Amino acid sequence: MSGEILFIAHRLPFPPDRGDKIRSHHILKHLASLAPVHVATFADDEADFAEEASLASMAASYCLRRRTKPLPLAALQALATGRPVSLTAFHDRALADYVAEVLATRPIVAIYVFSGQMGQYVPVDFTGRLIVDLVDVDSAKFEAYAAKRSGPMALVEAREARRLAAEEARLAARADVTLLISSAETELFRSRLPVASPAEVRVLGNGIDSVGFDPALVSPEPKMTACAGPRLIFTGQMDYAPNIDAALRVIDRVLPRIRAVRPDTSFHVVGRNPTSELLARHGRDGCHVWGRVEDIRPWLAAADCALIPLEIGRGVQNKVLEAMSMALPVVLSNEAATGIAAQNGEHFAVVDNDAALAEAVLAMLDDPARARAMGAAARRFVVENASWEAALAPLAEFVGGPGRVRHAA
Repeated sequence: MSGEILFIAHRLPFPPDRGDKIRSHHILKHLASLAPVHVATFADDEADFAEEASLASMAASYCLRRRTKPLPLAALQALATGRPVSLTAFHDRALADYVAEVLATRPIVAIYVFSGQMGQYVPVDFTGRLIVDLVDVDSAKFEAYAAKRSGPMALVEAREARRLAAEEARLAARADVTLLISSAETELFRSRLPVASPAEVRVLGNGIDSVGFDPALVSPEPKMTACAGPRLIFTGQMDYAPNIDAALRVIDRVLPRIRAVRPDTSFHVVGRNPTSELLARHGRDGCHVWGRVEDIRPWLAAADCALIPLEIGRGVQNKVLEAMSMALPVVLSNEAATGIAAQNGEHFAVVDNDAALAEAVLAMLDDPARARAMGAAARRFVVENASWEAALAPLAEFVGGPGRVRHAA
């Protein structure tokens, strides 16, 4: 394509070690194969700055800012301005100045916005292609949070849901195309737009590196195999509310049912930033909370089954695809299975209530041949249907078409 691309993301796409960073990393890599890409993004912590060289090697130019605004301050600013907390938390003058400079000095023909809170950086007078990748419907997520809470926090979450829904609709009306991670998310998003909205809403699914996530390439993690008996695993960013709730659901409600029949069963929570509530359960009643690890694959290789009972799930869960690619049998909830066109009973086992989750895991443990067959079928499914190359093939069309006339919104 002629011209250059501006990529605006709420989190540095390196290293690709958590769901949103995995998706943004592969999208940025694909865009960079199409045209020079300029990147505006945030670092969460000092560890992110260690990845700056990787960003520099892929980007034509970049602005990497440390996000330091405390959430209480962002909330106060949001209340004062009527904006979502998510937008004020990610507002940064230096990043906005970089965006303005790139647009003024480079032949930018397309802006790719990754995550809705970054749409605030797109100038109202930009006339090139605008692609807004919402990934999933954040406003619906906050509605679900509000429904699970009570008191002041329920009101806070409900306000965020309303404000984000308005921002999502604004961005969709302005963009040439709005992308979501699955058909289910796309249908949900369309149902929430104003009837007369001109938005074009399309699916851009996730993929998985099935070549890298191959159980033949790694040895099981010794720290985990030191636990005798069956080993269950849950992976993810462990300061993310749906992951916390799912892990606590296993520890407090599902694992005791399993251990009543198989008392040597252990449950392993693997992922960065586990909360104090999770850490307090480490070493008790078969539960192990390991925190951040350099490579998730040896931990998956050491497990007998992945147990993923998310109660709030949006989009496609990378943790599910990774476990499947590693030929693990996966027991999961309907929410965790959303957007993955695999067959229940063949590629994974979808159940919902606590008793059924425990029974499904015990059935896997009691029939190792069936568990192995399901794991093998899961890996075949991923290899044949879930590559990043196939998932991102539509990107050239999305960024390369002619821009359309827009009105400020």
